[in-house]
Amino acid sequence: MKSKYHHIFEPMTIRRMTVKNRIVMTPMGTNYGEQNGEMSFLHINYYEQRAKGGTGLLIVENASVDSPQGSNGTTQLRIDLDNYIPRLFKLCENVHKHGACIAIQLNHAGASAMSSRIGMQPVSASNIPSKANGEIPRPLEKEEILQIVKKYGEAAKRAQICGFDAVEIHAGHSYLLSQFLSPLTNKRTDEFGGSPENRARFTKLVIEEVRKQVGPFFPIFVRISADEMMEGGNTLEDTLEYLQYFEKEVDVFDVSCGLNGSIQYQIDANYFPDGWRSYMSKAVKEKYNKPCITVGNIRNPQVAEDILARGNADFIGMGRGLIADPEWVNKVEFGNECDLRKCISCNIGCAGHRIGLNQPIRCTINPAVNSGEDYMKRKITKPCNVVVIGGGTAGLEAACTAAEVGCTVFLIEKKPELGGLASVISKIPDKNRLADFPKYLIHRASKLHNLFIFKNTDATVDLVKSLNPDIIVNATGSVPTLPPITGLHDLVDKDDTQVATVLKMIERLNEYPEDMNGKKVAIIGGGAVGLDVMEYFAPKGADVTMVEMLPMIGNGLDPVTKNDTACKMQKYNVRQMTNTALLEVKNDRFLVKNPEGVEEDVPFDYGFICLGMRANTPVLADLEEAFESTNVEIINIGDSKRARRIIEGTEEGRNILNVLERHDFF
Repeated sequence: MKSKYHHIFEPMTIRRMTVKNRIVMTPMGTNYGEQNGEMSFLHINYYEQRAKGGTGLLIVENASVDSPQGSNGTTQLRIDLDNYIPRLFKLCENVHKHGACIAIQLNHAGASAMSSRIGMQPVSASNIPSKANGEIPRPLEKEEILQIVKKYGEAAKRAQICGFDAVEIHAGHSYLLSQFLSPLTNKRTDEFGGSPENRARFTKLVIEEVRKQVGPFFPIFVRISADEMMEGGNTLEDTLEYLQYFEKEVDVFDVSCGLNGSIQYQIDANYFPDGWRSYMSKAVKEKYNKPCITVGNIRNPQVAEDILARGNADFIGMGRGLIADPEWVNKVEFGNECDLRKCISCNIGCAGHRIGLNQPIRCTINPAVNSGEDYMKRKITKPCNVVVIGGGTAGLEAACTAAEVGCTVFLIEKKPELGGLASVISKIPDKNRLADFPKYLIHRASKLHNLFIFKNTDATVDLVKSLNPDIIVNATGSVPTLPPITGLHDLVDKDDTQVATVLKMIERLNEYPEDMNGKKVAIIGGGAVGLDVMEYFAPKGADVTMVEMLPMIGNGLDPVTKNDTACKMQKYNVRQMTNTALLEVKNDRFLVKNPEGVEEDVPFDYGFICLGMRANTPVLADLEEAFESTNVEIINIGDSKRARRIIEGTEEGRNILNVLERHDFF
C-alpha cells in the first residue's frame, strides 16, 4: 500500500548518503551504555528496533570525544579511543540490515559535566555555570581548545571506520560549543569571545577539522539551539548571523532550541502544539539553502507531511515519539495510523529518569522500550479467563496484553466511558495531549475479539463469579485525598460552594470566566495536580496563591516540568506559601498556619483542594473473601494499589504476563 504522505516517504541524498524517508530519530541520552562508555547489547537492540520500525536515519545519542573531561551522564557513550570501534561497528551493522542510515552525535559537555562524575573541575568558555546553581567551570586555554578541536576530528574518523553514514556535531543545548556560541556563557576577550564571529570560531575549527578527517563525501550535521529562549541569549536572528561563520562545510542543520535554563523548549513541554518549532528551521533553510531537520512534539503524520510540503524543513526529527512507538514510520507508511502510540510529552520516563535521576530511560506509555512487542508472539497453552475491573489506562493495558496472548478477557467499567483519570485530566486545555494514550488503548482493545467490555456496569462478586475467572485484575483507580480538616468535607465539590477538587474543577471548566483579572484563586497542594490548576488560572490573569506543607512546590517532578512551572509561577507572580499547613476550610478563605506558626487567612473567589489522590478499592476486599479458598489469583494494579503516575500503572498492566507465566498458562 502506498502511503498518502508522499513527502515523508520521498528519499533524500546528502553527499553519498541516501535516506529512504524523511523521519530522523534525533539523539537522546538513554543510560543504556556500559560503565566504561561502550555500547551495550541492550543499547544496540534499542536502536535496531527503531530501524526495524522504518525510521530513515537514526542519530545515536551524544558520544564523548574527550573523556572524562567532556563526559556528561552516568553511562555516556565514548568515541575518544579506538577500543570503542568494534561495538559501534556492530551497532551500524545491525541497523543497516533494516535499510536505515545511522549517524552519531559527537559532543563535549563542557560546563554541563559534573566534577562528582569526571573527577575534575568542568571546563567552559568562561567561569559561568551552564545552569542555575551549577558548578563554576574553568575557562579553557587556547591550546586546550585546539586540542579539543583535534579530538573532534579523531572521533569523526573513528565514526567513519565504525560504519556510520554521517556525524552530527552538537553545538546547542548548553554543551561546550554552545557555551562558546552563547553570550550568556561566553565572556572571553580573546579571539574566541566577544563578536559573533569570535564566538563561532571554536565551532568553525571543529567543523573544518572534522571535514579534513572524513573527506569530501561524508555528511556533517550540526545541531544548534536556533533560539536560546533566555533573556540575553542568542535569538533566532543572532543565530542566523553567526551561522555564516561555519556553514560552509555543514551539510544539514539539526535545528533545535533552548538551553539548560529553558529546557521546556528544548525537550518540549506537553502543551506545545505539533511542529511548533518549524519556523526556526524554515528561517535557517531560507537564509543558507541547506537541508534542515525540525523537531518539536511532532506526533501527527499530517503535521509532518505539511511541514515538508511547505518546505519548512527537509527532515522531521522525532525523539520521544520513537521511544513511545518504534514502529511509528511503518504504521504511517502502511496505513495503520490509527494504531500509533503517540508520545504524550510527559517527560517522566525519558527526561525524568535520565536527567533527574540518572536511571535508564523508560516510557509512560510504552512498557517495553527495549523488548518491543515480542510478547505477542507468545500464546497461552490452555484456556484462561481474565476479569479486569476498571477501564483506566492500567486496566486497559492489562486487558489488552492478556487478550493479545490468547486469554479470554472481560473488562468491567462502572462509568459510561473508558480511559479513567487520564481521560478526565486531558480535558484541561494544556493537558489535551494526554488523551492520546487512552484513545490508543481503547482502539487497541476494540480490535481484540476475545476482549469483552462491559461499561456502565458495577463489578459485583456475583458478576465476577459468573465469568469463571482464573485471574482477576483490580484496577479501580484513585479518588482525591480529603483529610479530616474542619469545613473541608462540608464544602468541597458541593454545587453551591467555591471549594473544589480538580475533578469538580474539570466539570466546571465552561463556567469559569476567560478574564480572571481581579479574581483570587487559592490552591492547597503544590504537587502535579495543584500545578495543573495554577497553569490553568494564572495565564487568565487570576491572582494565584499556592499553599504547600513541604519546603518546595513541585517536589518529585521531572526536570522539564519543574523548570516550566517555576518559570510560569515567576511570570505570573504566583504567591508560594511553603512549609504551610491547612487548618480550616471556609467558602471564601482557607485558614493556614505559616512557617512561623502564625495563623492567617488566604481569601479566594475559587478555592481548590489538590492534596493528591488515594487508592480506591470498593470491591477488592469482597473479591478476596469470595475467592479465598480457590486458585484464582487477584492482583491489584495502578492507582488502586497506590496512587502514583500513569507509568507505574502501564508497567503493572503489562506485568500480567508474569502472572500468566506463574500459573503455567505459557
